[in-house]
Amino acid sequence: MKIALAQINPIIGDFNHNFAKIQQFAAKAIELSCDLVVFSELAITGYPPRDLLERKDFVAANLACLQRLMTAVRGIGVICGFVEKNPTGKGNNLYNAAVLFEDGKIHHKVYKRLLPTYDIFDEQRYFEPGPESTVFTYKDHCIGLTICEDAWNDEDIFKEKIYPVDPVARLIRSGADLVINIAASPYYLGHQHFRFNMFKSLAVKYNVPFLYTNQVGGNDSVLFDGMSTAFDNNGKLAARARDFAEDLVVFDSQALKPSPDNLSPVASSDTESMLRALVMGTRDYVTKCGFSKVVVGLSGGIDSALTAAIAVMALGRENVAAVFMPSLYTSQENYADTAKLSENLGIEYLKIPIDSMFKEFLRFISPDFKQSDVGITEQNIQARIRGIILMALSNKHRSLVLSTGNKSELAVGYCTLYGDMTGGLAVISDVPKTTVYDLARYINQEKECIPQRIIDKAPSAELKPDQADQDDLPPYEMLDAILKGYIEDLKGVHELVEMGFNQSTVEEVILKVDRNEYKRHQAAPGLKVTSKAFGSGRRYPLARRY
Repeated sequence: MKIALAQINPIIGDFNHNFAKIQQFAAKAIELSCDLVVFSELAITGYPPRDLLERKDFVAANLACLQRLMTAVRGIGVICGFVEKNPTGKGNNLYNAAVLFEDGKIHHKVYKRLLPTYDIFDEQRYFEPGPESTVFTYKDHCIGLTICEDAWNDEDIFKEKIYPVDPVARLIRSGADLVINIAASPYYLGHQHFRFNMFKSLAVKYNVPFLYTNQVGGNDSVLFDGMSTAFDNNGKLAARARDFAEDLVVFDSQALKPSPDNLSPVASSDTESMLRALVMGTRDYVTKCGFSKVVVGLSGGIDSALTAAIAVMALGRENVAAVFMPSLYTSQENYADTAKLSENLGIEYLKIPIDSMFKEFLRFISPDFKQSDVGITEQNIQARIRGIILMALSNKHRSLVLSTGNKSELAVGYCTLYGDMTGGLAVISDVPKTTVYDLARYINQEKECIPQRIIDKAPSAELKPDQADQDDLPPYEMLDAILKGYIEDLKGVHELVEMGFNQSTVEEVILKVDRNEYKRHQAAPGLKVTSKAFGSGRRYPLARRY
C-alpha cells in the first residue's frame, strides 16, 4: 500500500482554506498513485482552536467541512483530524477525532484518548477522553490509528508515565501491523530529535511500520515544524517531510528499501532550525493576522538587527521598514550601523530624532524633571517616545510593529513597558541573548547582512551617558545559564548554587524574574522556540510572595 503523508499549514477557523489544502494535497497523492493520504490532527479546524471550540457554530462549520470533503475527494482513502460531538451527554461535549473516509463513506473513526494539559496544552478543557480504539482493516493492512499524545506514553521511553494506559501497546496487542499517528506536535529546540528517536524506537520495539503526520506552520505563539516521518518495521527511516514548510512524501509498505526521493532536506543544525522556526513563525503570524508589512525600530544593537533580518527573510525586503530614532545619548557608530544594516537588507530606512520631543516632555511633565539627572524615569520616557512613533507609523501605513527584545531582557525586566516592548509580535522574545549572537553569525555565513560591528559591540540601551547592559546585569553567558535553570528546568536557588553559580547573583536574578511578571503579562505574543517560553505555557501569578 502506498501512503502519502500530507503536511499542510492550516489556518485556524478558515474552513475554506483548510478544505482547499486538503483537496489539493489529496489530488497530489492520487497523481502519485497512492491508496491513502494522511493529514494532521484537527486538520479541518487548525490546531489549537482553543475557546473557538465553545462556539456551536464553529463546531458545526467543522462538521460541514468534513461532509464537503467526503463529497469532493474521490478515488483515495483520506485520514484527517476534526472535532466530533460527544453524543453520550457525559463529560465534555466534544471529541478530538480522526476519520478515514473514501468515496463518500466513513470506514473508521477514532477519538483521542490521552489529553495533555501541560505547557501550552489544555485539551481537557474542551475534549472528553475517547473510548479504547480498535484496529481496522484497509487494503490488507490491520491499521492502528492514533492521535498525537496517544503515542506519547511508552514505558520504555517515558520513565515517569503521565497516563495509566498506553493506546499504542493495546493496538499492537489487538493485531495492528501498521500504526499511524496524526499530530499537531509543537516545535521547540531539541523536540524534533526526541520525536524522531521516539517513533524509531516504537517501530523497532513492535516490529511494525510507524507513520507520523504533523502539522506545519505558526499559529500565534505556537510553531509546528512538520517533519512528518515514516519508519519501516526495522526502524529505518523510509520517508521524511521538510521542516517548517508544507510537503508531501510517500511510504510504500511493499518497497524493499526506502527511496531517497522520499527524504526531504531538513535543517542541519540547531541554529539553522531555530532560524527557520522564527522566519516561519513571523511570516505566519503577520499574514494570518491580515498584515503584509512590518515596521522595526532599529537601535544599532544586535537584537533589532536580527529582528529586521528575520522580517526580511519572512516577508521580503519590500515589506519591511526600519526606523532609527536617535537621542542625545546615541553613539555615532549607531548612526552608521543602522544605515548600513538597512542598506544590506535593502529595506526602507527612516531617521526620526527624538531629542526635541524628549525635551518637551521634560519641560511640560513636571518642574521636578531636570535633564541633567537622567534616572530610570527619563530613560523610560525616551523608550516610550519611540514606542509612540512606531505605533503612529503602524497606524498610518497599516504595518505591524515587531518588538525586538530578547528572552534574557524580558526575563529580568530589562525593558520598558509601553516603550521598547511596544508591538504586535515579539519575534525573539524566547531567544536568549547568547543565542541571538549565534543566529546573527549564522545569517552572516555567506555574506555580511548584519554589520560585524553590531555583533562585536558591547550591548547598550543608550538611554543615559556611557550606558552598558553589564552595568545592571551579570554577563549574558552567566545570566542565560541561570535563566535556563530557573525558567526551563525549574531549578531553585539551592540547585543553581550547586551548579556553581554565586548565591547572591542567583537570588538577584530570580528576584528580577519574579518581580517583572507583570511586564511579561502585558507583552506582545512571542514565538515559542525553547522548552518553556513566557506566555500561555508558563502561568505564574502576578501578585505573590513566593
